[in-house]
Amino acid sequence: MTEQTQRFFEPRPESIGQARKFATEALAEWGLESRVEDIRLCVSELATNALVHGAVDGHGFRVKLDADEEVVRLEVHDSCRQRPKARQAADADTSGRGLTLVSVLADGWGVQDSPPSGKFVWSCFKATRGTAS
Repeated sequence: MTEQTQRFFEPRPESIGQARKFATEALAEWGLESRVEDIRLCVSELATNALVHGAVDGHGFRVKLDADEEVVRLEVHDSCRQRPKARQAADADTSGRGLTLVSVLADGWGVQDSPPSGKFVWSCFKATRGTAS
């Protein structure tokens, strides 16, 4: 069984919490709650990046979730072509560690261009149907 949902969010700070809620509700509806906390945190980090760095000209961002019996794929789309970079632990700046966190929590992640303009950051999570342990 394959599930898919997506939603557009306005370029406002409250959209981050709305995106987390959207993902949590979708995963619960699909019975895929085993990795919900990891996915929620990644939604938060990627949506924040999209809002702060990728929402050009007042454009918001889109969160897309795809799931099958084994994997949940999260995508966060924005309107900026600039590719994000994970910071190293030795960096003095305390911001910019979101992608490092995503790389630890997710089973894979990457960045792809999204024509005609923009990009999306994706992450995948091995998951099984059922509640978190």
